[in-house]
Amino acid sequence: MVGTHLLPPARFFVNFPSAKQYFSQFKHMEEPLEMERSPQLRKHACRVMGALNTVVENLHDPEKVSSVLALVGKAHALKHKVEPVYFKILSGVILEVIAEEFANDFPPETQRAWAKLRGLLYSHVTAAYKEVGWPTGHAALFGAIGPPLSSPLPGSTLSRRPSSEDAP
Repeated sequence: MVGTHLLPPARFFVNFPSAKQYFSQFKHMEEPLEMERSPQLRKHACRVMGALNTVVENLHDPEKVSSVLALVGKAHALKHKVEPVYFKILSGVILEVIAEEFANDFPPETQRAWAKLRGLLYSHVTAAYKEVGWPTGHAALFGAIGPPLSSPLPGSTLSRRPSSEDAP
């Protein structure tokens, strides 16, 4: 199981503060320690890692993986109105944390496998966005922020603020 302790909840929001706009409970928090201690943020991190764990445990069952990711994508498109690019950003942060936590047990072939999983996650989630009719003006944002899926992990630039160079 991928553990929730691997995703410091604050890292994502410190490096990408624009993502806080989707979370009324902690969008005004500025201090990383305050974010780390937030029960709401920790609860959300547990849900995120739980969904990721479900996907990893069911990689042998493509229908289950598609179903889980479609539910996540549709909920975030319709209910939460989250830009899909944040899935790419968050998955990059998760991958970066895993690489740091398990640096000695994360050889290049494992890094490539996780990068493929990241691509799978993002493609399924964005397909769900398209399926529910996410506004076409937003479609240009699919893949607009973040390094390419094949970025090297140790010392990568995954934990960085979006810049004008990220736009297509």
